[in-house]
Amino acid sequence: MRKLLLVFWRIWFYILTALPVLVFFFPLALCLLFPNGYRVVYWVARNIWSPWVLFGSGFWVERISDFPPEGQSMILIANHSSYIDIMLMLRMRKTPFVFVGKKEIVKIPVFGYLYKRAAIMVDRSSAKSRFEVYERARKVIDKGYSICIFPEKEYTDETVLLNPFKKGAFKLAIEHQLPLFPMVFYDCKRKFPWYTTYGYGGALRVKALKVISVEGKTEVDIEPLAEKTHKKIKSELLDDPKQSAVQAIQLWKKIKGLP
Repeated sequence: MRKLLLVFWRIWFYILTALPVLVFFFPLALCLLFPNGYRVVYWVARNIWSPWVLFGSGFWVERISDFPPEGQSMILIANHSSYIDIMLMLRMRKTPFVFVGKKEIVKIPVFGYLYKRAAIMVDRSSAKSRFEVYERARKVIDKGYSICIFPEKEYTDETVLLNPFKKGAFKLAIEHQLPLFPMVFYDCKRKFPWYTTYGYGGALRVKALKVISVEGKTEVDIEPLAEKTHKKIKSELLDDPKQSAVQAIQLWKKIKGLP
């Protein structure tokens, strides 16, 4: 019975996610035809779509640290362990930011059309596509927006606390001399994992780590910077008093009969 309820809960989440997209599709598509129309799209995503999905799915947001002032363009990063991470990230900043995401999402009906025009898409199998991200990012930064990248590799493995980081976010930060703003999402892996085997509603805690300046750093600093940031976020997940992400790993291993 519990597994069946979890499946229905997931279906409800997808319905909540799709409804505002369908309702606002034409006005949002029209906004994206204008040079600064993304600001309207971002406002709707942050203030209507995101809280609608979060609260409708039984979640609320808890910031457990002070966040840096709004207004400055940054590279936003966080651990990525759930579909709900997207909505949670949108609640973190009033200043518009643009996601860098997988090209495959374009295939989703209706949503993919908006995503293609609102996000920076990357085909990870194409070196040319990965290179073009930097030019598209420059245009976004010139408009005063921030950029959000979830830097983990192969992040859908429920048995891994925090996968190694790809270097793209750190290269962008150094190339454009933008500060890095790392955040820790403590609860998504336990409360709304990639798979439907477990999960439940409740508070989603977010901690803002200290903003990292990249002033004066060069290409040789990319890898050390990625490793340092990875270590900080992983340490926070391990030291979490509630051990939320650690419990998620243990539970998944138990479900799958893994040691």
